[in-house]
Amino acid sequence: MLSAHHTVAFLVLAATFGSALFAGWTYYRRAEPRGWLTHLLALAQTLVVAQVGIGLLLLSDHRRAPEHLHYLYGSLSLLAVLSPWLYAPAERRRRLGWFAGATLVAGALAVRAYMTGVG
Repeated sequence: MLSAHHTVAFLVLAATFGSALFAGWTYYRRAEPRGWLTHLLALAQTLVVAQVGIGLLLLSDHRRAPEHLHYLYGSLSLLAVLSPWLYAPAERRRRLGWFAGATLVAGALAVRAYMTGVG
């Protein structure tokens, strides 16, 4: 289970930074968010949720991270990726900016979670 947590960690980093970069580029070009972009953002969100779920399974099996900050960064990453669903405006372009920014923040927090989880 620990190896799955490590593997999904790299997938989370690739998906969050890749989709945030693609969303930022789409926002910059003033293009409509659709197709691959929406799928990549959903993939990044799904991977973050899955990573937290695997972490909770490890925690229930009494496997602890070396630093307690690992749990904080993981939880904040989950909150960051879910926050646009509650707070993003209805206008499509501005909504894309919220999702791009939140995904970038979630990726940065995932990097910190990875750094505090490896010990």
